[in-house]
Amino acid sequence: MESNAGKPRGLLYPRPDPRHFEHVRVLPSEDLRPWVEHFWAVRWDLRGQPPYLQQSLSHPSVHWAFQDGTSRVGGPHPGRFSITLEGLGGVFSIKFRPGGFFPFVGTPVSALTRRAVSPGALLGPEALELEAAILATDVRRDADRERIALAEAFLRARLPEPDPNVALVQGLVARILEDRAVTKVEDLLTPGGPGLRTLQRLFNRYVGVNPKWVIQRYRLHEAAERLRETPPPELARLALELGYFDQAHFIRDFRRIVGRTPAGYARDGRERHT
Repeated sequence: MESNAGKPRGLLYPRPDPRHFEHVRVLPSEDLRPWVEHFWAVRWDLRGQPPYLQQSLSHPSVHWAFQDGTSRVGGPHPGRFSITLEGLGGVFSIKFRPGGFFPFVGTPVSALTRRAVSPGALLGPEALELEAAILATDVRRDADRERIALAEAFLRARLPEPDPNVALVQGLVARILEDRAVTKVEDLLTPGGPGLRTLQRLFNRYVGVNPKWVIQRYRLHEAAERLRETPPPELARLALELGYFDQAHFIRDFRRIVGRTPAGYARDGRERHT
């Protein structure tokens, strides 16, 4: 099954050798798109190769991942997420849209921030049956279609009642992603719309993190992409384009989350691909 959901964002050092890695992202059926962003599968074959440390900056999303006989539902990770890949393996996952997981469970998504829990605790024993069915397939590429069909049937049987707050939150998150002029939470306020405290409560319940976190995270996603360009952009200009007051604040935030200065990250990227 071919990817049809565009390029992934948030990978700090994209996997360098396609001979050993494969990443597929597939859009859901039309009726599930209000809640599910896409399905993704990662496969690797590192037999005879050294382990590979994959680092990423998470999205304001919930992921339900199936791997190695266990599945976990996890919310946004405030820092960078790291996993060491080795041997032969793979992961299949459902990525929910921001705000799209809450209606299925009714539990504030903030309870999942920094955490990964068993889906049975959130979605009942049928979730464990889905896990068993999905893991009864293997990591071969032609199993993706079967896995997606199983996941979609599970979700379709549990479609939540319409919730206007889902569309509201998703519209705000989309605006943050698409509009560089949104650099602070106050930029999201509109006449007649929800106030600042209401926005904070909505994001806590539906997204799991506050609007300021979402703004910063999407800007850092873009910064990581831009810093992999050849040559990388001038830092003062990039900081301004991303809405930072000055270069020093941008460097501080980038280093705190990524673990490297922007210049160091750009240099690391060049060295990994030479």
